[in-house]
Amino acid sequence: MDINLLFKIAGIGILVAVIVQLLRQNGREELATVAAVAGLVLATMLVLSMIVSLLETVRRTFALY
Repeated sequence: MDINLLFKIAGIGILVAVIVQLLRQNGREELATVAAVAGLVLATMLVLSMIVSLLETVRRTFALY
């Protein structure tokens, strides 16, 4: 597992948390929710690529077709 991926996910989390707090302080609850969901989707896409790589490795290891 690549440590850079963990730093990217942590960076996304910190950035999204700051953006959400700024938007909520300015009374933009809807945009804060959209920003939180967008951050979640972005982090999920990073993790999903790692899961796909894992499943591909398992398939090659056990010669599954």
